[in-house]
Amino acid sequence: MRPLDPARGVYGISVAADLVGMSVQRLRWYESQELLDPERTAGGTRRYSEDDLYRLRRIDELLEAGLNLAGIAMVLHLQDENQDLHHQLRQQEREDRESTDENGRKRG
Repeated sequence: MRPLDPARGVYGISVAADLVGMSVQRLRWYESQELLDPERTAGGTRRYSEDDLYRLRRIDELLEAGLNLAGIAMVLHLQDENQDLHHQLRQQEREDRESTDENGRKRG
């Protein structure tokens, strides 16, 4: 059995709201403020992923720490960029390892 992709939207809005302890209205409001963007079905129904649930919890943490929504948007954007850069670095390291022999010399 394959593990669930954390980016795949599987939870409806009411289930997602219950899992993170927020109201459905708050989730809709965060979306309107462009703090998250859940997947949509062909019929337009929101589907929240594990990644979305993590993001909602992070928003709550940042609010509790005293940040306003503009500050939260900036923090989330920087965290997303950081994660993307780490992913790119790991990919480059993997490619470098695959392109060298056991003595560290470039293949080809």
